[in-house]
Amino acid sequence: MSRACEKIEKGGQVFAIVLRRKFSEPGVHFFTPGDFSQQLGMLVHGKGKVVNRHRHKLVRREILRTQEVLVILSGKVKIQIYDDEGNLLRTLILKKGDSILLATGGHRVEVLERAKILEVKQGPYAGFDDKEHF
Repeated sequence: MSRACEKIEKGGQVFAIVLRRKFSEPGVHFFTPGDFSQQLGMLVHGKGKVVNRHRHKLVRREILRTQEVLVILSGKVKIQIYDDEGNLLRTLILKKGDSILLATGGHRVEVLERAKILEVKQGPYAGFDDKEHF
């Protein structure tokens, strides 16, 4: 993986995938394994590219782990990635245009500069039962 895309792993397990705004390889690129419940990809197309009309079929999926994607629209944040035992794996600084898929383990987010963050994760939302603080 290029420096524009980085996997944070431990023991072969992916805890997070960071996609920096500078990623610009032409084409369609997916960075997640096919079994992830969230798929993170980047599409880089030139003017005139057409994606033919389509729709997605109804497919039953079983999701046991919430995975989320954060897209930094503005500002600057510090994100800490933890393994399943609560040990700190990495500390990252994300800026405008950067994205991260939080796949497993734990995480902490600290806003360093006023930030606007788009968060995408599976639903339906399970409320307070969805999080475990450690």
